[in-house]
Amino acid sequence: MKLILSFLLLLILVTVAGAAPKTLDVYFIDVEGGAATLIVTPQGESMLIDAGFPGERDSARIAHVARDVAGLKEIDHFIATHWHRDHFGGIPALIKLIPIKQFYDHGFPATPAPDMQPELLAAYRAVVSQSVTLKAGDNIKVRPAVKNLPPFQVRVVASSGLVIGEKPGAAAIQPCGPNFQSQPEDKTDNYNSLGFLLSYGSFQLFNGGDLSWNIEGRLACPKNIPGVVDVYEVDHHGADSSNNPALVQALKPRVAIIGNGPRKGGEVKTFATLKSTPEIEAIYQLHRNVATTDNDNTTSDYIANEAEQCQGEYIKLEVAADGKSYTVSIPSKKISRTYKTK
Repeated sequence: MKLILSFLLLLILVTVAGAAPKTLDVYFIDVEGGAATLIVTPQGESMLIDAGFPGERDSARIAHVARDVAGLKEIDHFIATHWHRDHFGGIPALIKLIPIKQFYDHGFPATPAPDMQPELLAAYRAVVSQSVTLKAGDNIKVRPAVKNLPPFQVRVVASSGLVIGEKPGAAAIQPCGPNFQSQPEDKTDNYNSLGFLLSYGSFQLFNGGDLSWNIEGRLACPKNIPGVVDVYEVDHHGADSSNNPALVQALKPRVAIIGNGPRKGGEVKTFATLKSTPEIEAIYQLHRNVATTDNDNTTSDYIANEAEQCQGEYIKLEVAADGKSYTVSIPSKKISRTYKTK
C-alpha cells in the first residue's frame, strides 16, 4: 500500500511540475559583432532576428542555441533587419542546419546599393523564395496567447527610413530637448533598418537593428513612439554613429545588452551614454571591447566573452510566465540577476 501511495505522490508531483507555466526566452547569440537574437515564446513559437555573417561559424552557433539549448526543431520566423552581411549573410548556411518557415524584411532591393554585396543577396534569394515586407506600424502575426498567460507581440516601429506615423517623403528631423543634435544623412541601408518593440505582459524590449542616429531621434521626438522599456538591445552593436541619447533617454531601460564583437561595436561614446542614463541598472556585453579601456567596458561578470578568441558564449533573457519579472544570465559564468518589469 505504501508503495502505491508513494508512486501516486510521485506521479502528482511530476504532473504539477510538467504543468508549470513556461517563460519567454530570448537568446543573444555571439556572432562576433554581427547580430542574431533568438526568441522562444511560452508556446514554443520561435523568431530569429538576424543571422550573423556568412559562413559556418555563425550558423553553427545559432543552430546550437536553437536546437541544443532552446530545444527547437525548426524556426518559425526569420527577420532580416536590413541588407548588410553581418545581419542576413548567415541564412544560406543556417537553413542547411535547421528549417526556417517564414521570412520577413524591409523589402528586397531591386538594385543593390553600394553598401550591399550582390553575391550575398543572390545567395539569400537562392534559398528564400518568398518573404513578407514589413512597414512601420505592422505587427508580426503570432499564435494567440494561451489561457491565463499574457500575449506576445512584435510591433514594427521603424522601416525603410520611416517611423510610425510618418508618410513617405514627409519624414523630417525635429529639434527635441536642450541637447538635440543631428548627424549628416545616412545613405547606407542602416537608414532603412527595421526596428521593433517586443511585448509580453508588462515586459518591453526594444530591438532597433542598425538604426541610424536621425531615425532614432525621430522615434523619440516629438513623440516617444516605443515608450519606456525594460531592456534595450543596443542599436548597431553599440556603434557611436547610432545610439542617439534622445532615444536612449526616452526608452529609460533598466537593462542594456550590447551585441558587440571584440573589435566592433561597444564604442566609447555609446558606453558613456548608457552609463549616464540614470534608469540603467546594468549593462551586459557579448564581448569585451579589447580596443578600449576597462572604464569603457561593463564589469567583468556581465561580459559573456572576455577574450578575443572565444567559444561564442551567449546571454539569456528569461521573462517570467506572468510577464512581471525577468532574469538576465550568462550561463557559461553561472551568473544571473532578476529584475522587476516597469
